[in-house]
Amino acid sequence: MISVFPMSQNTNTEPTAESWLEIVRQRVEAMRFGSVQIVVHEGRVTQVESTEKTRLPSDPAIPSTKK
Repeated sequence: MISVFPMSQNTNTEPTAESWLEIVRQRVEAMRFGSVQIVVHEGRVTQVESTEKTRLPSDPAIPSTKK
């Protein structure tokens, strides 16, 4: 979910600890393999990034290139 606030809007849009924790919780629960990175600037969480990995099963019919 992405929230967009116009620059001219004069409200306090700073995320609370609960809001970024909920974002992290949702990202972790939605993935099977991957990572969630929290970016902090001057003591504040400013960004949450997630990378999901897709694991493919190994195929025993394909010969290994290791010697």
